[in-house]
Amino acid sequence: MGTEHEKDILLQHEIAVMEGILESKAQYRKIIKAGIAQWVKDFQAGNIEIKTVDDLKKLIEIDIELQKDEL
Repeated sequence: MGTEHEKDILLQHEIAVMEGILESKAQYRKIIKAGIAQWVKDFQAGNIEIKTVDDLKKLIEIDIELQKDEL
């Protein structure tokens, strides 16, 4: 077993890694939200036909996955 100091260093590293992951998820969510907003605008403008709804579904599913750990 390691010393208390080694355990603290390991814990600090794990915290830093988790913070990085959470920051990345927040950035990905911004991208996904922008993609959803653009999809809706394109749909409202008539640039997207109903047959391409799968793109929106994929964006929403990714957004939901990214939110799971936030609850």
